[in-house]
Amino acid sequence: MTDRLLHLDTLSVHAGLNQAAGKANPSVPSIVPSVGYTHPSMTDTDAALGYTGGDTPTDPDTFVYARHGGPNQAALEDAVAALEGAAGAVSFASGMAALHAAILTYVPTGGTVIAAEQLYGVTRSLLDWLGAHHNLRVEYADFLDVEASTDRIDTVRPQAVVCEVLTNPLARIIEIDRIRVACERVHAALLVDNTFATPYLLRPLDVGATAVVHSTTKFINGHGDVTGGVVAGPADAMQTAFQLRKLLGAVPSAFDAWLTLRGLRTFSLRMRQQCTSALTIAEWLANAPGIGKVYYPGLTSDAGHEVAERLFRGAGYGSIIAFDVQGVDRAGAFAFVEALKLIRPVTSLGDVYSLVLHPASASHRALTPEQRAAQGILEGTLRLSVGIEAAEDLIADLEQALSSIQ
Repeated sequence: MTDRLLHLDTLSVHAGLNQAAGKANPSVPSIVPSVGYTHPSMTDTDAALGYTGGDTPTDPDTFVYARHGGPNQAALEDAVAALEGAAGAVSFASGMAALHAAILTYVPTGGTVIAAEQLYGVTRSLLDWLGAHHNLRVEYADFLDVEASTDRIDTVRPQAVVCEVLTNPLARIIEIDRIRVACERVHAALLVDNTFATPYLLRPLDVGATAVVHSTTKFINGHGDVTGGVVAGPADAMQTAFQLRKLLGAVPSAFDAWLTLRGLRTFSLRMRQQCTSALTIAEWLANAPGIGKVYYPGLTSDAGHEVAERLFRGAGYGSIIAFDVQGVDRAGAFAFVEALKLIRPVTSLGDVYSLVLHPASASHRALTPEQRAAQGILEGTLRLSVGIEAAEDLIADLEQALSSIQ
């Protein structure tokens, strides 16, 4: 493309647009749904079947069978690797499949993982399942207490550490630059779920993470119409992740990969609007009657504000806000959600639409009430994913919903 380091706005539009030199190319990538590929000779087919991944992911000579990947998947991988500053990336059929592969890539049988207490509920369920059925030792630590968590890493000496940057659902900030120091001391891989923060706010590899995982279902695609995931990191590890995907079959379809890359073209614009609106809405919520605690790192009163300033360097604070509706039980929280007219009750995030979710019954349903309460997730806690609508319209919607339950 160019030897010059491109701005994220430009990368979002051009990354993964791999075109052949010296011939006409479609200005929009074609969808290639083919299951199989023919080669000039059986020797070439043999070479394609022996491809290990991680070297030249967009070389058409490596395509042989759809479970191994294809042009659309490779273009998406190339684009995400460019956005995250990674040597390579491997796409998957979901974010959970990507996370599963990342863990298997870095943790051997009988190995140990230390994970943050502050995790997406299903991530914790996956880790617990791996611990119960696949001879993996899994320990949890409070990553908001950096000293205690790094001491635990030093003591346990795990093969991998798993955390998020902005946590689900409360948008708390994990100081991954400080966690990384402890990981280096014990030679542990730092696996970071960057779904909430996205490379718009932070590229974890730039501050020492080993590999990055995304649910591309969310901000990368951004339109709520495709499920997917990706892991990005060093070339040798991506070769292992590629082999796992090929073996387990968790490959996204050509159309899903194409849709995700199409959504990525507006990624930077969407994030800019969403971050700006989220800050406006969070400031309103912080002063709204009937609203208790508001979690948003853009608020100067937020416990993670200074860390967000350091890590995100003025790019914004994300589009996820969590807040407590005062004095309500689960039925009251449901009544508030049902009163919303613009904001949609959808169990996802990162969409162009603003979406609201009740974590206790959705994203963190698998946790016990005690586990949720320990993290600050109450029956009246809601997670708001701010879309690209006008902030004043979203505030008006929240205001009328509050009035309806009061």
